[in-house]
Amino acid sequence: MNRVYFYRSSNRHEQNKHADSIRELTINFIRMKVKNKFKIILILLIPVLVSCDRNRNTTGWDYFPDMFYSNAYETYTPNPNFEDGLTMRMPVEGTIAMGTIPFDYGIDPEERIRAGMELVTPYIPDEETLEKGKALFTTFCVNCHGVSGAGDGYLYTSGKYLVKPRSLVNENAIGLKDGEIFHSISLGYGSMGAHAAQVRYNDRWLIVSYIREVLQAEDN
Repeated sequence: MNRVYFYRSSNRHEQNKHADSIRELTINFIRMKVKNKFKIILILLIPVLVSCDRNRNTTGWDYFPDMFYSNAYETYTPNPNFEDGLTMRMPVEGTIAMGTIPFDYGIDPEERIRAGMELVTPYIPDEETLEKGKALFTTFCVNCHGVSGAGDGYLYTSGKYLVKPRSLVNENAIGLKDGEIFHSISLGYGSMGAHAAQVRYNDRWLIVSYIREVLQAEDN
């Protein structure tokens, strides 16, 4: 009776070589797949990139071209509809900017007197008016005129400002009309600069009310 014998290969070198071959085939397959994906993406991107460029002098196609390319004349573009060829126009004479109130007075003493004769405070000196006036006076006036309005503010007493500010509570100040005080706040007086740019029109009247009804009243 013939016997058949089976022998298990003990050659590990051949087994490792076979495993390496399989690994290499797998890696090559994955690389090929990735490379093909990049090729497909690149092919899809080419028409997108090309279609977004009219020519080399523009940035390409625009969203909402009817808004991007205005049918109206831009502010600084030439305009054939006017004799001077400019689009931007000067305001019509007498135009008043929004949020502003005209103050048609000069800076000379005669104009200050005229303001005193013509201008009247629009506020009733009630508690609310005086509280607002005090807050504004504290913000804009105390550093020079002092808390009491006697001209002894920190800027002067500390030596940082050499010219003593005018007193708001002496006989001369008490004799001024409301419009004159308002004129001084708006356009300045003596060494005091104009504050129209810092303090709004109505707020200046609130300060006048506080000076008149509180500071000058307390001093008397």
